[in-house]
Parts: sequence; structure tokens; C-alpha cells
Amino acid sequence: MTDHPHAADTQRQLQTCISVRDIGSFFVGGEMLTLSGMPHRDRVSTNQGAVHPVDQNGEIIAGQMYVQYIRLERPTGRWPLLLWHGGGMSGVNWETTPDGRPGWQMFFLRSGLDVYVSDAVERGRASWAPYPEVYAEAPYFRTAREAWEETFRFGPAGSWHPDEAARRSHEGVRFPVGRMETFMHQFVPRWATNNARTQHAYDALIASLDTSIILTHSQGGNFGLTAALNAPERVKAVISLEPSGAPSPDDHDAALLRDVPHLFLWGDYLDQHSFWVDSVPNVRHWHDALAAAGTDVEWIDLPARGITGNSHALMADDNSDAIAAIVLEWLRKHSLAA
Repeated sequence: MTDHPHAADTQRQLQTCISVRDIGSFFVGGEMLTLSGMPHRDRVSTNQGAVHPVDQNGEIIAGQMYVQYIRLERPTGRWPLLLWHGGGMSGVNWETTPDGRPGWQMFFLRSGLDVYVSDAVERGRASWAPYPEVYAEAPYFRTAREAWEETFRFGPAGSWHPDEAARRSHEGVRFPVGRMETFMHQFVPRWATNNARTQHAYDALIASLDTSIILTHSQGGNFGLTAALNAPERVKAVISLEPSGAPSPDDHDAALLRDVPHLFLWGDYLDQHSFWVDSVPNVRHWHDALAAAGTDVEWIDLPARGITGNSHALMADDNSDAIAAIVLEWLRKHSLAA
């Protein structure tokens, strides 16, 4: 990997303490639903506890999203940065890397930006709802093989093995593969039927803030790109780390985003994994539509810059701070960070 031109500045920044004004959380989205026809059950709340009959019929809230915020005492950026995770994951992706380094939440706080980290609908502290009563089908659970060989591109097809010593990773991969089990602890169930609920919650978050910057990963990319379309006057920029999908130019007017700069950023090994071979062209079509509409849009291919070995887990790879510094430099170029 070539050194980033501002590597020394980045190292000084990573050693900087921050002064925090406010830490808190809230929920957005969601609606009250009434469950009926549910069977009665007997519940024991704790070991050796009493048996309680439970009537599961009645009102619940479903479709809510959890948001944690950290606001600085003296932010140098005018607008907060929203960090949106990918599929089968939660906001913990942004907090600490699997090998124990500070994540992008702390990086951008130290860069002077207020940061909001979300757990989207059905993920993490957002909780989830009954299925099939509310969610139409059962969830999917990510396996280690799917993560290793396909989505996150740690190794080629056939390279996963439960025995760490028998695993094979891509030559030069930047993800700390010795911490795969730690990374697997972050996997959470996901449903294929909640896109509308999730988009509604993200749109509600954008509406609750005056103006913000959206930074997304993977599945979160389509939600972020669509949220900007739904409220371009409230979004200062959209940064998409390897989005797995994007709006279709046939169905959406890219000209609505003429004044909202966009950054797309991509790692390595994309042409060796069918999921990404199939996914990247749809995102490229949206990028091209934005460019044709006059949007300030940039597509960064890290290997083309001499930065090789990055997996899909850009915020967890061993050079994650250098990747974050590229994003920060782009924000500064657009007067979105000091």
C-alpha cells in the first residue's frame, strides 16, 4: 500500500482527546400494531421463578430504528455524520474493529464531526417483531462461509474451514483474518421483507435533523442513496462504501441530487466474487446517471490508487484509518469538515 499523503496528520489526529457535550440515543420510525390470534403461553421469567400465563395478543411497536449520538463540545464540522451499517450487521461495525482498534465512530469524532450510529430496523438494539405475524417470513442467518468466501471477500471459493489453520485467505488481504470469530459475533439475523420499513425509518431520521451527511456500507448504501433522493434539501453529501445496490435511473430522477456531492469507494478482489460481479454494475449505472445530471460524483477504486488488499469490511481492515482519511480528505475538499 502506498502511504497516504496526510498519514502524519492522521496519526496525530488518532492521538487526540475529544471533549464531548452530549451522549444519548433515540428511536425513529415504527408503528403500533395489534396482534390477534396469538396462542396463550406460560412463561418462567427466571430460574426457579413463578410460572406466569402470557397473553400475546395486543399492541406492539414494530419497524423502529435505534440511533446513538455523540455530540462534541466544540465540533468543527457544521453537520453531523450519520453512519449506516450493512446487511446482517449493526452499528457496532463503526465502534471498534475486530482486532480492538478505535473504529470510524471515534475517527470522525476526532475529526471534529458529531456522529450518529444507527441500528436499523430488525438489527441490534432496534429489536425485531414476530414472524409471520408482522415479518412475512423467517430471518436469514449469515454463515461464516458466506461471509468469508462471498460477501466480505476474505478468501476465494472453497477457502473457508472451521479450523483456523485450514483456512485460506486472499493473498495480501487487509482484514485481520485471525479475528474472524470476533467478527462473527457481530452477525445478526436479517429479514428480506423489511426494505420499506427500513427506508421509512432512515427517512424519519433524516427528517428529524436539520441537515446531515450520510455515510453508508453495503446494504445501507441503497437506503442512503434513496434517503438523499427523498430529501435532497436535508442531505449535504452521500458517501457509499461498496454499496450492494442503488436506485434505478429508470425509476428515479438523478437530477434531484445535482447539488448533493456523492462518493463511491471500492476495495479489492471484486471481480473474483459473483455477488459483487453482479452488484457493481447496477451501482455504476446510478453513478453514471448522477454524473450525467451534473452531480459532483467521484468513484474511488482503491487498487487503481495502489491501495490493494481491502476487503468488503473497509472499516475493519488493518488500514481502516487510512481509508477513513481518504473519506475525510473528500469531506474537506467539499467544505464539509474542517
